[in-house]
Amino acid sequence: MRPARALIDLDALRHNYRLARERHGGQALAVVKANAYGHGAVRCARALAGEADGFAVACLEEALELRAAGIQAPILLLEGVFEAAELAEVARHQLWPVVHHAEQLRMLEQARPQSPFAVWLKINSGMNRAGFLPDDAQAAWQRLQACAAVGTITLMTHFARADEPHLLSTTEQIAAFDAATAGLPGPRSLANSAGVLGWPAAHRDWARPGILLYGADPMPDEANALRPVMTLESRIMALREIPPGAALGYGARFRAERPTRVGLVAMGYADGYPRSAPDGTPVSVDGRPTRLIGRVSMDMLTVDLTELPDAGLGSRVELWGNAVGVNRVAQCAGTIAYELLCNVKRVRFDYLGG
Repeated sequence: MRPARALIDLDALRHNYRLARERHGGQALAVVKANAYGHGAVRCARALAGEADGFAVACLEEALELRAAGIQAPILLLEGVFEAAELAEVARHQLWPVVHHAEQLRMLEQARPQSPFAVWLKINSGMNRAGFLPDDAQAAWQRLQACAAVGTITLMTHFARADEPHLLSTTEQIAAFDAATAGLPGPRSLANSAGVLGWPAAHRDWARPGILLYGADPMPDEANALRPVMTLESRIMALREIPPGAALGYGARFRAERPTRVGLVAMGYADGYPRSAPDGTPVSVDGRPTRLIGRVSMDMLTVDLTELPDAGLGSRVELWGNAVGVNRVAQCAGTIAYELLCNVKRVRFDYLGG
């Protein structure tokens, strides 16, 4: 079988959740949207089911997958519902809908569920993507409070630049949220992963850790003792020696400056490894550092084995994981760890610590 695989360490996932909950205090929803950031939503939710206070997903379809798998904890719908007909399923499965615009509010006012909804009201404190403007927050809360279909109301916002601790943006968003919700009762939720790790002033009743659960530290110094959950790995499938001046791969991007020993690896952009990764992007072969050379193709990539004479056919290649940080690969490729992890596909998924 093709040796490309994603090794998912569920013990590391549990470690990261516990760290987030301890750092934040209060309760924490484990964000498992987008198939748990590419790690497998059902397997990750089951691994956390014994201790997570609840889960957060993007939409109804993701929540129903978890319910069908036996997940009974609270599940928050971060995007809320897209049409009124979805509210029947929200009620049936006791999901928590976010309300972030006026049409969703009107849907709730017209709904007649058997039991009232636990609603999360989203305030736009400065990200300007979703949520009620601060000047409209009190009126939106009043309408929800008067709505027969609504039981509890949790107040929430989302940060735009919490991973940039040198900026005042997050402090300004916290202040805007607090001013907009002044005097309103009920629990609050402000902190995403970066908010949990870097902004104690954002620690309220509920945290919403996402990327940190999977071991990709969102903060610049990456000093928060997170453990990588996914190791993306494969093996050397062929060897080649090329002379100085020889080109390698599509577009002849890499040209050897010396006699170069090349390892061909069963991993490509169809597996989720970024085609944009440049020459020099770090990889690990049999636990020793080396580099990517040549353009990544659909099914294969090439690495420099010149300084690793013992490496050969079958040698283990780590693309990211414990030896090669996913943030480092993302930086080299001009993207973020979120995108790399979400894009992993086709490879075999093996789970440890289940």
